Amino acid sequence: MHHSGLLTAFVVYLVLLFLIAAYAARIQPAQSLQAYYLGNRGLGGCLLAMTLTTSYISASSFIGGPGAAYHYGLGWVAVAMIQLPVVWFTLGVLGKKFAILARRYQAITLNDLLYARYQSGLLVCLSSISLLIAFFATMTVQFIGAARLLQTVLGLPYGHSLLIFGATISLYTLIGGFRAMVLTDLLQGFIMLVGSGLLLQGVITAGGGLAHTIHTLQQIDPQLITPGGAQAVLTAPLLCSFWIVVCFGTLGLPHTATSCMAYKNSRAMHQAMVIGTLVLGIVMLAMHLSGTLGRALFPDLLVPDQIIPTLMMSVLSPIAAGIFLAAPLSAIMSTVDAQLLQCSATVINDLYLRYDPQAREQPQRLARYSRAVILLLSLLLLLAAWHPPQLLIWLNLFAFGGLQVVFLWPLVLGLYWPAANATGALSSFLAGVGSYLCFSALSLKLWGFQPIVPALLISLGAFYGGNRWGIYQARRDLIISPR
Repeated sequence: MHHSGLLTAFVVYLVLLFLIAAYAARIQPAQSLQAYYLGNRGLGGCLLAMTLTTSYISASSFIGGPGAAYHYGLGWVAVAMIQLPVVWFTLGVLGKKFAILARRYQAITLNDLLYARYQSGLLVCLSSISLLIAFFATMTVQFIGAARLLQTVLGLPYGHSLLIFGATISLYTLIGGFRAMVLTDLLQGFIMLVGSGLLLQGVITAGGGLAHTIHTLQQIDPQLITPGGAQAVLTAPLLCSFWIVVCFGTLGLPHTATSCMAYKNSRAMHQAMVIGTLVLGIVMLAMHLSGTLGRALFPDLLVPDQIIPTLMMSVLSPIAAGIFLAAPLSAIMSTVDAQLLQCSATVINDLYLRYDPQAREQPQRLARYSRAVILLLSLLLLLAAWHPPQLLIWLNLFAFGGLQVVFLWPLVLGLYWPAANATGALSSFLAGVGSYLCFSALSLKLWGFQPIVPALLISLGAFYGGNRWGIYQARRDLIISPR
């Protein structure tokens, strides 16, 4: 495998990203926060589907997930398909209500909706801080993963790889904002589809056909082709925990939920539900099946996460490998650009403008501030990823779970329970975050469930209890207040 072919394909990919960003900035200049962060709420069905799907798919879908499938076998492929209804579920639960309320309140971020619903500045402040901490940790690890991938595949030094990745994603996000993000997501989603398909075809061909490859797996370990997986670890508590983290809990992820504010009409939403489900299903099935079948070709890998890079370098031609290299990079970039925009929106819209509302009268100034935040945050991410402390690696493992604990119940119950109040939302936040951190730090698994399951149950109970107390306080204040 020659690095020159891979490098050529990679350079072409980067050039396309910058051309798309320049085009996005030209057709829709960022003359307001709504234009920069939501593209003036004009997404069609295909763009909405791709931005939801690609921002959901991360490096774990191309590295960690197939690595688990390599280790556990075909049972893990079935587990991974639990993620299939994510786009359908997100738009079905949040879609119409989110869009209606966002337009009514002119909401730009998730915290705008939380403030409009609960009228609590404290809740917005706490949730904003939680979002910034969690996103910074996860983006740092994504920067590290992208740099390591370029270092391994292209043979570039780690520092050069990190600078190339960081400069690319920060500049195209900074130039084009939300519109650049969704247009590049369209390209990246297409690359993910093509790349994952090419890899699966290459693995099956190299293995002598699907039937022969599965027979080879059976000879290596018969449990690799059973539903319970190798070592019979795919238990009911694990499956339930996994479903909550990767499917149900995604309703509480801010960068996913925010996309539900940006589509233009109901027809676009319905189209996105179908397109997004198909794209997500194809990519997940192809990648995890490649990871499992790859064990028939390379049965003795010491690190399962190396299976996809190993397959890419061995079963694909240089051109096909170059296309596939863009697939995991696309997964990383589409996740990071959504989080960069969300962090910028949180700093400017949820924190700065909350305490200086007069600044809304200067949209050009706000646009400069928004870009400055993205640039500053990108520089901080480069510094953190240059010599990353281990704490960030571990924080990434439960950062998304923490976001789900923070946002899930205040968001969903705020949409569907008219009596929900700020006391309940704050109680849910404190109890959920506190219990989740304790369970994670102590590695407690009640009845075999991962920490996210009991933490969400505790936060739900705290929401109900706090909500009842808030109602009692409101009634008491009404009784004793002078008429």
